[in-house]
Amino acid sequence: MRALAGFWVMSWLYLVVAILFEVVGTSAMKMSEGMTRLGPAAVVVVCYGIAFLLLAKALRSMEVGIAYAIWSATGTAAIAAIGVFVFGESLTVMKVVGILLIVAGVISLHMASGPA
Repeated sequence: MRALAGFWVMSWLYLVVAILFEVVGTSAMKMSEGMTRLGPAAVVVVCYGIAFLLLAKALRSMEVGIAYAIWSATGTAAIAAIGVFVFGESLTVMKVVGILLIVAGVISLHMASGPA
C-alpha cells in the first residue's frame, strides 16, 4: 500500500513540475517574438519537451481527463497572471470570470471522478 501511495505522490509531483515547465515554455514563447529569437525559442523547445515527458509519466497513474484539466487550468491561470504582471497585458472582469469557470470545471471533473 505504501508503494502505491508513493507512486501516487510522484505522479502528482510529475504533473506539478510538468505544469511549471509548460508555463516557463509558454512565457519564453511570448519572448521569442514569433520564434525568431534563438534563445527564447530554444527554451520553448526544451521546456515543452520536458513538460510532455513529465506529463506522460504522471499519466501512468492518473486519469487523462483529470490530469489534462489540471494541466490546462493551472497553466491558463498562471499564464494569465504572468501576462498581466510581467508582460503588462490587460486584466478584465471577463478574463477573471473565464479563468474562474475553467477552475470550476476542473473541480467538477475531479469530483465526478470519485476517490483517487
